[in-house]
Formats: sequence, structure tokens, C-alpha cells
Amino acid sequence: MISKIHKLEKAVVDVLNLDGWKLEWTGEGSQSWDAEGLTPKGLECVVEMKFRNKHYDTKMLEKFKYDKLIGTGKVALYFVNDPKANYLFWLNDIEMPEPENKYCPDTTMWTKKRVLKPCYLLKENDAILINKNNSENN
Repeated sequence: MISKIHKLEKAVVDVLNLDGWKLEWTGEGSQSWDAEGLTPKGLECVVEMKFRNKHYDTKMLEKFKYDKLIGTGKVALYFVNDPKANYLFWLNDIEMPEPENKYCPDTTMWTKKRVLKPCYLLKENDAILINKNNSENN
């Protein structure tokens, strides 16, 4: 499963780089994000990515991850792919909602153990970039 996620992360990096970004995939490193580099305007950035099998009207981001991204002092980006669309949130520009405690896996690896973690629930219309996925189910 993790190798599939890594392939998806690398593919997102490759596609963004075709559009003027200069990103490197960091998924196997010790960073708390999946890519880093430069935006098309040359700004340093870090990117967290999530790939969801189910569509939700809000996009969940753990507060811990948000704090790590914002703490870099760089442009903090959150990319979410779900069956409906791809979303890119420029976290520095969003007024974050109050965090809500949600049951999440206790680690980033796939586990059945769940713990309550503070999370932000981001609205789809806060995404700067939304590419709808073509599917008969939408």
C-alpha cells in the first residue's frame, strides 16, 4: 500500500513540475511533508499530500501536520485527491477553523488502532486549485 502512495506522490510532483514548479519528493525522508521546493513564482514551499478513497465535503488535516508545515516559514500547501477532485490548499492564506477532535490512526502507517487527534476540517471552496476527476460516479 505504501509503495502505491509513494507512486501517487511522485506523480503529483511530476505533474506540478510540468507546470513550472520545482519540487522534489521527500516521502521517504524524515520530513513531515511529502514534497518541497519552489512554487512557479520561485517561493520556497512544502507540500503535504493525501489520497482518499472516499469523497468528504471537508478535507481533514491533522493540526500536528499543519503546525509542522506552517512552522517551516515557507509556503505551506496541502494537496488532497479524492474520487471527486484534486484540491490544493495554500494554508498560509486560509483562516483556519477551530480544530475538532477526530479519531485517526495512531501513526502515519496504516494501523487499526485509533486515537483522538485535533484536526482541521477544510472547506472545498478554500482550495485554490480544484481539478474535477472525470468519473461516472460523480
